[in-house]
Amino acid sequence: MLIPLQITFHGTRASASVEEKIRKATQKLERFHDGIISVRTAVSVVQRGQLSGDQYRVRLDVSIPGKELVVNREPGDSTTHRDPLVAVRDAFTAMERMLRGYAEERRRDVKHDIATPHGRVVKLFRDGGYGFIETPDGHETYFHENSVLNDAFKRLKVGMEVRYVEEEGEKGPQASTVEIVGTEARHDERTHLL
Repeated sequence: MLIPLQITFHGTRASASVEEKIRKATQKLERFHDGIISVRTAVSVVQRGQLSGDQYRVRLDVSIPGKELVVNREPGDSTTHRDPLVAVRDAFTAMERMLRGYAEERRRDVKHDIATPHGRVVKLFRDGGYGFIETPDGHETYFHENSVLNDAFKRLKVGMEVRYVEEEGEKGPQASTVEIVGTEARHDERTHLL
């Protein structure tokens, strides 16, 4: 963490056991996201009553690059937040879920950002059911007709732009998935629908 942990108490005395719980929970948060900039925790008494007893609210602000995550655990109707340690536990559990969700969202975004390679069909052997794609770096990659999506092998022409996924085959690199892109693909979709 770049900025030291901040713990404040409102309407209640500072508690060494609550502070220790917050410190340990903060260390655990750093396992969910290694880029935490700061953690600010505020523990406050929400309700004072002789019959219902004190209830605790925990507000947790976690700063990570490009985002501020906030948990504001209100006790609600439950009496479980009469214990500040339980209120702290619940707030940090909710923050762990938020960090996990954010990390999963970022992984999905990164996967979408990775561009699928594009190339051009340079050789077609229709009788044999295969062809070759010239990749952006100039080498040729083999593909089989079964690798072409939407049964489009018959519609392929030399020079067509395709998107592909390359993998290592028995005899070297090969395209495991080939998809027509550009105007040919849009035309292909329209005629496929008719």
